[in-house]
Amino acid sequence: MTSRCTIFNRVANFCRNILSRNTDASPEDVEQHRDTSRDIQAAGKRPVTHSAHAQTASKEQNTAQPHKTAPIKKTVRQSQRADSTPEKRPTMTTVNDENITVIPRSEHPISRSDISDNALKVLYRLNKSGFEAYLVGGGVRDLLLGQKPKDFDITTNATPEQIRKLFRNCRLVGRRFRLAHIMFGPEIIEVATFRGHHDQNVSDDKNLSAQAQNGMLLRDNIFGSIEEDAIRRDFTVNSLYYNIEDFTLRDYVNGLKDLKAGVIRLIGDPETRYREDPVRMLRAVRFACKLNMSIEPKTAEPIYQLAHLLREIPSARLFEESLKLLQAGQGYATYKMLKKYGLFEQLFPVVASRFTDNSDSPMEKIIEQVLKNTDFRLKNDKRVNPAFLFAVMLWYPVTEHAEKLSQEGGLAYYDAFALAMNDILDEQCRSIAIPKRITTTMRDIWLLQLRLPRRQGRRANKLMEHPKFRAAFDLLELRANVEHRNELQELALWWTDFQQANNIKQREMISELGSAPTRRRHRPRSSQGGTGARRPNKS
Repeated sequence: MTSRCTIFNRVANFCRNILSRNTDASPEDVEQHRDTSRDIQAAGKRPVTHSAHAQTASKEQNTAQPHKTAPIKKTVRQSQRADSTPEKRPTMTTVNDENITVIPRSEHPISRSDISDNALKVLYRLNKSGFEAYLVGGGVRDLLLGQKPKDFDITTNATPEQIRKLFRNCRLVGRRFRLAHIMFGPEIIEVATFRGHHDQNVSDDKNLSAQAQNGMLLRDNIFGSIEEDAIRRDFTVNSLYYNIEDFTLRDYVNGLKDLKAGVIRLIGDPETRYREDPVRMLRAVRFACKLNMSIEPKTAEPIYQLAHLLREIPSARLFEESLKLLQAGQGYATYKMLKKYGLFEQLFPVVASRFTDNSDSPMEKIIEQVLKNTDFRLKNDKRVNPAFLFAVMLWYPVTEHAEKLSQEGGLAYYDAFALAMNDILDEQCRSIAIPKRITTTMRDIWLLQLRLPRRQGRRANKLMEHPKFRAAFDLLELRANVEHRNELQELALWWTDFQQANNIKQREMISELGSAPTRRRHRPRSSQGGTGARRPNKS
C-alpha cells in the first residue's frame, strides 16, 4: 500500500511540473512546438525546413506513420537547426549560370512507398546524423518513368569513413571511385560522397586524384558539394536528386526536360567525358536502348572515333558491362547500336572480325536469333545463362579455327577442336574476362555438339543425363535453323521427338538407328622387341 501511494505521488508531481512548464512557456514557443510537430509527422519523424511546410501537405502526409510528439526542447532545437541551413530550402537559385529547379512533392510522382525500405533506412540515418542525403541516379529516373528500379543509389556529403562509422553493415569498396556498400542481406545500398572538380593544385595525393595522359581518370576521390556532384555525373537523366528531408526533386542540369523529350545527353564536353571514362560510351548505348530514347547528336558524334579507348579498360569491368548490355531485355537492339558505333568489335573482336558485308553469314544470323530469344525469355521472367549466350556467339569462330588446325596440322578433328576452344577463349578473354565457371560450361556445350550425332546404344540416354544437355540441344536447334542442312535439321528433330517419347518409343527410335560402329582396339606396343610386339598394319 505504501509503495502504491509513492507511485501516485510521483505521478502527481510529474504532472504539476508539466503544467507549470507549459504555463511558463511563451505563446510563440507553443506555436512553434505545434508547427514543428506537424513537420515531423509529415517527414516521417524527420525535421524539415520551414519552406517545405506547404509542400509536405500532399499525400505524403497520408503515408506517414503515426508517432509520438517530441519534447518541446528537442523540437525547438531542431527547428533552429533547420533555420541555420538556408541552402536546403527548395527555392530557385543559380549555380554556374545554370538554373536549379526544385520540384515540390505535389508536382512529381515519387513516393516513399516505391522506395526500398533499406534505402529509406540509410537515408534517414544519414539525415538524422546531420548529413545531407539524396536518392540519385537510375532509381530516381526509373521512378519518374513509372518503372521499378533495379537498385537504389544514395549520395551524401558524408565521407566514406564517416559512413562506415554510422553503419556496422558497411563495406568500403573501390580505389578509383571510393564507395560505401551498405549490406542488407542480398540487397546492397550503394552510397557515394559528393564528387568535386579536379584541380591539380588541390592535392598531390595520388589516391585522391590521378589522371592518365590520355585523359582517363585513374582516381576520382575529390569530394565537393551537391552542385559539383551534379556536374560530375555522366548523363542529365541520371543527375536528378530526391531529397528525403522535404521530398522535393532537385534538377541541376535540365535532366527532367531531357527525360520528357527522350534524349540521352552527356553532361559537359562529350570527348573530354569519354576520355575520362570510356565506359560512358557503352552506357550511352545501353540507356538509349533500355529507355527507348535517342542519343543526342553531340553526345553520339565522338563515339565512333573514340571506341578504341575501351581497350584500356580492365577486361573484368567490360565483362560486367557486356552482361548489362546483352542480358537486360534489349539485347538485340543494343547489339545493333553497338555495331553502328563501332563498339561491338572492341568487346568481341573474335566475332567482329568474321562479319560479312550483308550480315547474312550463319554466325551473324545465330547471334541475332539468340539475342532475340534472350530478350523474349527476360520479358517472360525466365532465367538466362550468360554461358549459353557466349557459347552461341563463339561457336562458329571455334569450328572455323578447328578446321584450320586440322587441315594445316594434320590433327584429328577432336584434338583440333580442343585446341581451337583454348585459342578462341584466350583471345576473347583479352577483351572480356569471362570467368572460369562460365568458360567451363561453354566447353561442355561445345563438346556435346560433337557427341549429339552419336545416339546408338545407350549413348542417347547418357547424353540426356548430362547437366548441360538442354543448353547443347538449344544450340543444336539454333544451328539447324540458320544453316538449313538436312542432316542437321533431321538430327534436331530426332532429339526433339526422343525427349518427348516414353521409354518404349525411345528404345524403338534407337533400334531404328542400327548398331553403333565398333572401334578397333589395338594393344599398346611393347617397350621391347620380341614376339609380343605388334606389327604395323600395312593397309
